[in-house]
Parts: sequence; structure tokens; C-alpha cells
Amino acid sequence: MTEFDVKGWCPGALRPMRSGDGWVVRVRPRAARLTRAQALGLCAAAQAHGAGLIDLTNRANLQIRGVSDAGLVPLQADLGTLGLLDPDPESETRRNILIAPDWRDGDDSAGLWSELAARLHELPALPPKMGFAMDAGPAPVLSQDPADFRIERGQGGLILRAEGRVRGMALEPGHEIDQLIRLCQWFIATGGAQSGRMARHHAPLPDWGTWTATPAPARARFAPGSAPVGVILGAAFGQIIARELAQVLVASSTTALRVTPWRMVILEGVETPPHDLPEGLIATPDDPALRVDACAGAPLCPQASVATRGLARQIAPHVAGRLHVSGCAKGCARAQAADITLVGRAGGFDLVLRGRACDPPTQTGLSAARILTRFGAS
Repeated sequence: MTEFDVKGWCPGALRPMRSGDGWVVRVRPRAARLTRAQALGLCAAAQAHGAGLIDLTNRANLQIRGVSDAGLVPLQADLGTLGLLDPDPESETRRNILIAPDWRDGDDSAGLWSELAARLHELPALPPKMGFAMDAGPAPVLSQDPADFRIERGQGGLILRAEGRVRGMALEPGHEIDQLIRLCQWFIATGGAQSGRMARHHAPLPDWGTWTATPAPARARFAPGSAPVGVILGAAFGQIIARELAQVLVASSTTALRVTPWRMVILEGVETPPHDLPEGLIATPDDPALRVDACAGAPLCPQASVATRGLARQIAPHVAGRLHVSGCAKGCARAQAADITLVGRAGGFDLVLRGRACDPPTQTGLSAARILTRFGAS
């Protein structure tokens, strides 16, 4: 199943990507946080220049969908006024840094994110999809999220770990980013650019480090509801209607909006979920939609031959484990295996059990009606 086109790069605000519904413009909030004014301005811009839809990505970014040719430049101007643009596309591409969503001013995660963001110009020319994780809270929380190089909490302090390697190197306080940059330089010097990602680069780690430090046991990902940093809201299928998000922001006392890599946002400083939430925003941890990954599908994505989210919504309550509905075998919505994966192909669906969208299917050519019947949703 290879009927899809791998772009080899991720969209940005300065380098958007064309999709079936227009331009996709990705906004990368600094430290995954928008001030209240920025969040409201982003919602207004998405309505004025796009389809009024905002996607949450697995890299804690926001994507404005459905931007027309005529709306692209005005949207970029609005984002610049809000302080949400980088100086140039190269800077934008390099600033691909995850941060533990519950960071606080002055803690290790925040300090490391700021230092790396200020020193991105010191990095070698890395492949465009490579990224970093600053996961220096009380225990790692981003272990399952995409990052090629991680600074995370270890058993005795902070460690630097390369993706695909179980252990990392203990870091001396004050030199964490120095060592991260050095590891990136090693990656390029040993032919990593040809591999494209750290997990596919199998060269022995450099002998200037001792790679025996073990990460601390990971924390669980956050769930919708009240949390110390604020109220966490899930978004069904990772998509939010901009108008509805603006209504929630106005109705709440939140000072800022934080974005997670888990298709959830955090209303910073809010103690209880707002009343009368829109249907697409979720404040309870047991909602079936939280167990579903579904890409935009047809007609929004030109590579998809099937609609995805309507079917996913119908069968989600009937699937006990993780469900992934993908418009094609690229599997953009979920890179990991799911209990049930449905993959669009030539207008029908292939069924993969306990696997990824690119894995061999158990059944092929299923219609949406047959799938509904199989899962007792018809």
C-alpha cells in the first residue's frame, strides 16, 4: 500500500502546504503557548481567511485550514501582527521543539526550550522533519511523541537521549544545549542526513559521551479535566471550530492557551471546565472520541480516497481499544500501531488488526456499510 505522496517536509506559516480545501498554514506557538490575545486573534484570522477550522498536530502546533489564494497573504500579515511568525522559512523549520505541556516559568523545560530556540542558528543543516523534546519535568511525559533528540529527566538528573536508543548521556548543568548541538553535529558528520531521522541512523553513538543513563519512569499523558496548570480540553479528531474556541476563551478566565501533542489544549489558570462546552471540545477523560485518530480524509486531503471522520465517529463507541481511520496508507494521524486500523484505498477500506496504516491488512476492499455492520454500529 504505497498510494500516497510523502512530501518530505512539514508545512509552516511562511511555507504552507496545498491541500484539497486550500492552503494549510501551520502556526508553531513558542513553548506551545499562545497568550489570550494571540489565541483570540488566531481564531479571528482562521475565520476571516480560512474555513474557520483549526487542527491540532502531534507536534503541538496549530493548523489553519481552507485558506484561499487570496487569503494567504492577509493571513500571514495577521499572524505577523500577533507575533506568530518567524523571521524566515528556515528559522520556522528549525524551531521544531516539543516541551512538556505543564512547564512553568523558570523551570528546566522552559529554560532549555528558550536556550535552544535562541541557538538554533548553531545547528547544522538537519533534515526538515527532525525535531527536539525538552521534557525536563519531574518525569518524562513526551516519551511516545515524535522527537529525534531529547533532553529528559533521568534517574539522577537530566540526560540527553537520541531517538531509538534506550539510554542516554548524563548532562552537566549549564551545558545541556552545548551537548545537544554537539550530538546534532555528530549526526550529520556520520551520514545521518541520508537516514533522514535519528531512529533510522544506526551509527554507534559518539565516544565523547557515556551513553548509560536511564530515563526516569515516564508519567502518563494528561487527560481532559482539571489539572494543576489549568483545564485540559480534548478535541475530537484533533480539529476545533475557531468560532467555538473563541467562545470558550471569552467565557473563561484563561490567561493563555497551551497546545499539547495529544490533540488537547489547556486553558491556563482555569480551575474548572467551562459550562456548555461545544460538542467538539471534550472535558471528560472517558469520551470515546479520545481513543480515535482520524485524518482529514476526502475531500479535504487529495491523497485520501475515502471520508474518515464520519465513519470514525459512528464506530468509536463500539471499539474497545485504540481506533485509527486513515484516508491512505501514509497514516498521518497516527504513526504507532492501533488495535483497529482502517485504511482507505481505491474508495474502500482495508482492515489492519493491531498494526499501523502501512502494515499488511487482514481484509481488503470493505465498504463503509460493511464496517458499520462488523462493529455493530449500523
